[in-house]
Amino acid sequence: MLIRLGYDLQFFLPAPVSFVAMLHVHPSRVDDLREPDLLQIDPALSLHSYIDSFGNVCTRFDAPAGPLRLSNSTLIEDSGEPDPVDLSAVEHPIHELPSDVLQFLLSSRYCEVDRLSNVALDLFGHLPPGWSRVQSICEWVHNKILFGYQYARSTKTALDVFTERQGVCRDFQHLAITYCRALNIPARYATGYLGDIRIFPPPTAPMDFSAWFEVYLSGRWWAFDARNNNSMPRIGRILMATGRDASDVALTTSFGTANLTHFFVVCDEVPEPAVSTS
Repeated sequence: MLIRLGYDLQFFLPAPVSFVAMLHVHPSRVDDLREPDLLQIDPALSLHSYIDSFGNVCTRFDAPAGPLRLSNSTLIEDSGEPDPVDLSAVEHPIHELPSDVLQFLLSSRYCEVDRLSNVALDLFGHLPPGWSRVQSICEWVHNKILFGYQYARSTKTALDVFTERQGVCRDFQHLAITYCRALNIPARYATGYLGDIRIFPPPTAPMDFSAWFEVYLSGRWWAFDARNNNSMPRIGRILMATGRDASDVALTTSFGTANLTHFFVVCDEVPEPAVSTS
């Protein structure tokens, strides 16, 4: 299937500001692109791209005071299949984990592993290790946390989510990540596009970028989603970036004041070109 991806982000800058943007499709999906994945900036500015320590594509630029627009439209090919599932996937003892995976067992800005370790052990420590235990974590978070955009707060941590029992998609993932890490299951935060493709009835909320998380089982990373929890299998998940938590994968980071004035995201299935039989 083909998916149209795009965004239109507009800001007003009271003074010149330096930016880092993380708005490209992840390098692991570059071969699936069918159109260029280009960050368009108005006014035109000098851009510098680099790969960060987590393997994400980042773009640096300095913007003058006044209006700023970041936009893009590209096309990507996707299998159209739901997230892969392997019920037999196993957890690894610590000594078997690759060194670069160990960081995803530690506390981070929004995931206070040390403060929720006892809770995680009480809730999930008795369960058989492996895929089913991670799925049980997803189900607990999905059932216990109330979703609502009015509950969004940039400072909300996993402990806050556990205490308040409400949040947005990133909060669901932060709590699930923290539970996994507390059980010595490497877990990392992921962000990207996840359109409401073939979901009926379609949601009424405007399209947004999405969050999910990945766990390391049986020698590879697997996508899990505590917000959607596979209750309605999603298709067309397009990764943009991964990190320890949301602080590592901010779509835009401004080193100064940048007032958001417009936000639009698209992630829609498009018809594939007809094949001529003549």
